[in-house]
Amino acid sequence: MAKAKSAFVCTECGVEYRKWQGQCSSCKEWNTLSEVRLAPARPGAGAPSGRGGYTGALTREVVDLGQVDLSEVPRMSSTFGEFDRVLGGGLVPGSAVLLGGNPGAGKSTLLLQTACKLAQTRRIIYVTGEESLSQVAMRAHRLQLPSEGLKMLAETSVETILAVAEREKPDVLVIDSIQTMHLEDIASAPGGVAQVRESAAALTRFAKQSNTVLLLVGHVTKDGSLAGPKVLEHMIDASLLLEGGSDSRFRTLRGQKNRFGAVNELGVFAMLEQGLKEVKNPSAIFLSRNEEQAAGSLVMVVWEGTRPILVEVQALVDESALGNPRRVAVGLDPNRLAMLLAVLNRHGGLFTGDQDVFLNVVGGVKVLETSADLAVLLAVVSSLQNRALPRELVVFGEVGLSGEIRPVPSGQERIAEAAKHGFTRAIVPRANAPKTSPRGMEVTPVDKLSDALDAL
Repeated sequence: MAKAKSAFVCTECGVEYRKWQGQCSSCKEWNTLSEVRLAPARPGAGAPSGRGGYTGALTREVVDLGQVDLSEVPRMSSTFGEFDRVLGGGLVPGSAVLLGGNPGAGKSTLLLQTACKLAQTRRIIYVTGEESLSQVAMRAHRLQLPSEGLKMLAETSVETILAVAEREKPDVLVIDSIQTMHLEDIASAPGGVAQVRESAAALTRFAKQSNTVLLLVGHVTKDGSLAGPKVLEHMIDASLLLEGGSDSRFRTLRGQKNRFGAVNELGVFAMLEQGLKEVKNPSAIFLSRNEEQAAGSLVMVVWEGTRPILVEVQALVDESALGNPRRVAVGLDPNRLAMLLAVLNRHGGLFTGDQDVFLNVVGGVKVLETSADLAVLLAVVSSLQNRALPRELVVFGEVGLSGEIRPVPSGQERIAEAAKHGFTRAIVPRANAPKTSPRGMEVTPVDKLSDALDAL
């Protein structure tokens, strides 16, 4: 009997090796190689047809780029406006979408709500590999969802799922979750590198050929990354991450990869007794502030995808009892915080080398852009001086290493959003200052960090 062949795959970058080694030569990570048993080649199991091309929705003809049809692919609404926003306008037929998140974030709840509502007008198959059909039915009853029309299947065999899908021909196929699926030809346990990769490849191939929307649920590791090989993220068309702790009633849906829309879109949901409910105006939630203004609190305007969002940043500066003061940032880049404190010392004349500095973005929002630099520094100055800033003040702008205040994209829209929520004062980069300020809004343009400190 022929000996089964095996390979070693890095779970971080997906590179394969013929033998095991401690460090991956590609991504330089240690102890990330996992053994994958390769199935023996079956007679006639080469290309599906012709010379290496797939049939169905994929074409084998060479066409001129100028002759490609530019008509927009019709999208299918997920019944959630925030979900459609992150997807780029809705579900695209033939696409594969991976939804990841921590346990209890609401992945299954979101997809069950979407499937139940879509089942009223579309053919939907919901495949559950982690729960029984009665558990899913109990959740749907608790959430008061319409259960008629939704086809359910409790199965973990990919071959069986594909056979059922071929017979039923659904518009949307939901797999909960990809870590529980397995192929009979792969000699490894479900959840392993080989099973996850090959199961996702088989399901994605079916989605492309049958023009079916494929929704996959994926687990995440303790560091927040999707479990399984990195090659899984290259197979799919969109990778979404549902974030939110068990102590918060709000969930944020952020796109990490999207072939049909913007990557930096953000959707906000509230977890209620009836399930997830979309939040139309996230700024109103993130601005739930106390009546008495405290030192170190300031509102900034960040840009998420196609809309501005007002969030509050809080700073606490306290005398350090340690030889090495602490720099802690929640929702911001800690390395950027250290750089901004050096700029504040050099060009603002305020020394924080003997102080512990703690920063927090209220609401669990993760700020990834540099427009928060000026607001962070002014919040630090407010806490350092123990002087509260005006409640009606909003700030945004990027701070350079030489102390200059650099402009940020969509400055006019940010100011308009702040004026709509009742803010009357704004400190912005001079290049972002409008020619005519909104009614009731006093805009102070600044060129340097010292100008912003003087404006306070």
